[in-house]
Amino acid sequence: MLTPIDQIGLDPPHPPPTCEEKQVPRALLLTGDAAEELDTMYPYYRVQEGGWDVDVSSRTMRDVQLVIHEFDPNSDAYVEKNGRKLPVDVPWAEVDVERYDALIIPGGRAPEWIRVDADVRRITEHFFARNLPIALVCHGAQVPAVYGLLKGRKTACFPPITGDMENAGATVIDAPDVVDGNLVSCRGWPDMPQFGRAMMELFSKSVDPASA
Repeated sequence: MLTPIDQIGLDPPHPPPTCEEKQVPRALLLTGDAAEELDTMYPYYRVQEGGWDVDVSSRTMRDVQLVIHEFDPNSDAYVEKNGRKLPVDVPWAEVDVERYDALIIPGGRAPEWIRVDADVRRITEHFFARNLPIALVCHGAQVPAVYGLLKGRKTACFPPITGDMENAGATVIDAPDVVDGNLVSCRGWPDMPQFGRAMMELFSKSVDPASA
């Protein structure tokens, strides 16, 4: 039998993970190259601040090249330059949708091309079918809209794509934090303070109704 002196230097036994540790909610951030940096990084960090884990999913495991969109008085459209790179946790084709409690789709130019991928459609349709929380930022609404998933729903979006959303059957609300059932959306990164609060209220309520 070991005495207390004999036990010095021995590693203490590791306690088994608690029930709470096993049930940390997890969000999937669905994106690709040319996603807008603030649209992406704000919700990426906000959900972690709220106690969630988050996995970034893109076409491959190569880092995503984020972009910065700015408004220049000498340009009729927003201008774009490269921003940070975001590491990827899982490619679209390997996403096990049953592992996730919520979906985030940032804006930028990424939504217009990621939506043509069959796995992006598979992933997005799963969250709508299961009525799980979905956060759409700026152009992010283009992804579910092309699949007919916004028909009869209320959403915010980047104002110039309002016609696209209406043609997809959605009602566009000009507000920074539009919540419609399991869907929370905003017009773009200037809305992040209001959107972040609304997103976390919806996400938290979905896993713990008492926290709403």
